[in-house]
Amino acid sequence: MKNDFKKGFYFKTYEAPFQSPFEKLFGIFKELITHTSGDFDEAIDWLRELDKEYKLTDENYSIDDFIEDLKKKGYIKDEAKDDGTPGFGITAKTERAIRQQALDQIFGNLKRSGSGNHKTKHAGNGDEHTGEFREFNFGDGLERISLTESLRNAQINNGVESFMLTENDLVVEETQYKAQMSTVLMIDISHSMILYGEDRITPAKKVAMALAELITTRYPKDTLDILVFGNDAWTIPIKDLPYLQVGPYHTNTVAGLQLAMDILRRKRNTNKQIFMITDGKPSCVRERDGSYYMNSNGLDDYIVDKCYTQAQQARKLHIPITTFMIANDPYLQRFVNHFTEANQGKAFYTGLKGLGEMIFEDYETNRKKRVR
Repeated sequence: MKNDFKKGFYFKTYEAPFQSPFEKLFGIFKELITHTSGDFDEAIDWLRELDKEYKLTDENYSIDDFIEDLKKKGYIKDEAKDDGTPGFGITAKTERAIRQQALDQIFGNLKRSGSGNHKTKHAGNGDEHTGEFREFNFGDGLERISLTESLRNAQINNGVESFMLTENDLVVEETQYKAQMSTVLMIDISHSMILYGEDRITPAKKVAMALAELITTRYPKDTLDILVFGNDAWTIPIKDLPYLQVGPYHTNTVAGLQLAMDILRRKRNTNKQIFMITDGKPSCVRERDGSYYMNSNGLDDYIVDKCYTQAQQARKLHIPITTFMIANDPYLQRFVNHFTEANQGKAFYTGLKGLGEMIFEDYETNRKKRVR
């Protein structure tokens, strides 16, 4: 009989995965709703303009059909506008979809799991495998025995023909204890985050959404608190990230650091860290009497010294600060260098591109060590 089976590679023209009209528009809509800080009407206006230019819809499925599907699927809800006229607002389901999209865009095809703990350098009874082996000791659980390595030892020690597995052949794979991590993410919302025709706040909040989704799905035992700082600092819930906007603020880095440390003091986790995303120079502090001392020129000695004091205080509390500076001015870099030295933390000088990957890499690096 003729064997028609052939081995090898077959090449064909790339075919994009099938997307329904709704799915295609929904991906664009999620991007637009992030850029418009949750303004549904503005996002739809942009979508209509894109439709005119790129022919996103046809006579069988229109933007109005898409809006109706959004409502049916629970992505939008009836909501009165500021002037009292009827309109639409996005739902919690949409907020979650936006966070998931940010995670997919920034962190790629990470495999999520539910274990959600952070490795330390100490080996012991855990569920994070190190790839290293040792002899079996009395008291080791049977589930920790490496069957493949143990059988290999049995063949070497006893031969194949008279196969026998003894206790001396058994080896176990080392695992690591895990520790929870508490992270505070600080986001600068001063006016400079939208100056000079560059939108810096949207990438910053995308990173925050992706980090939030990563932690809640892959490391659910960890904690993430998000705070924003302008003239003052305050926390925001994860669900409000799509609505985050820049205000007419100066940059009160000191207030942000004080609030971040207050939050982390209340955490029971041993591992604690602060991530700070900023593009500006510290230009504001709040005095004890409630008044503000401001200097728009930046790097005022009085303000800068207070920043250094906070960095040193965080170091005493064993809280490392990682600064992601979205600026490349040499005088700002000098400030960040001194700030980082005072804290013994880390600093990254980066543009908007690659910001998310940097934060993810640093988060993954920190989870492999125990901060003491």
